[in-house]
Amino acid sequence: MPGFLSNLVLKMLLGLHHVTGLTGDARSALDYHTQVLKLRLVKRTVNFDDPGTYHFYFGDRLGSPGSLLTFFPGFQRPAKRGAGQIVSGPTLDGVTLCENELEPTARFLAMLGFAPAGSEGNRHRFELPGGAARIDVLHEPEAERGKMGAGAVHHVALRVADESEQLDWRARLIEAGIHVSPVKDRLYFHSIYFREPGGVLFEIATDGPGFLIDEPEETLGSKLCLPPWLEPMRESIEARLNHDHRNQLLELRR
Repeated sequence: MPGFLSNLVLKMLLGLHHVTGLTGDARSALDYHTQVLKLRLVKRTVNFDDPGTYHFYFGDRLGSPGSLLTFFPGFQRPAKRGAGQIVSGPTLDGVTLCENELEPTARFLAMLGFAPAGSEGNRHRFELPGGAARIDVLHEPEAERGKMGAGAVHHVALRVADESEQLDWRARLIEAGIHVSPVKDRLYFHSIYFREPGGVLFEIATDGPGFLIDEPEETLGSKLCLPPWLEPMRESIEARLNHDHRNQLLELRR
């Protein structure tokens, strides 16, 4: 990676924002996270990039950044564990990556503000200051590449306070030679996406505006919410969701 920007003072990342996984049956995912893990379904929406797929957000009562687990259901093929993947987590303060090479990922994490925090065997720990978040790296040189599918973690998102800090981080990543997506409007926050050297997808997401912009606290997660640009297609989106998820749209409960 080229040298870091010398004229940009960056605030530290605040910790984890959310972790997004892929799962199979929508009903089972909803029941497990609300009834077993006792998380609240704070938003029932769709994948903005593929509106025929649900996107469920689970978290604390308000869906605070750092409490969030999100899922895209409907994947039939099981995931294959391997290099270039998040292979365990989250524990709501960290995830574990599997990598063929350690050093490129360690340098990448250092750029994000993570410092080495010890190792045990092939497990190497990196932490943000104050323990705000941790990322473990399993160094497995012989591991085959992982494959996405049901049970896989799709990406991990880190927190910044606002859009200004996000743009500063985007500039630094680009200066470091990393391909970064444009800013994506996820309605409840703004996002940028990029991959670390081993291939794991990272996101930096803003803390706001949050999940109360289209539902009151008392009824969060009780209806299918769509962003304004997808609202004109609600009928066709609901029809596809009903078809693909066996009429679960109207049956899903909090």
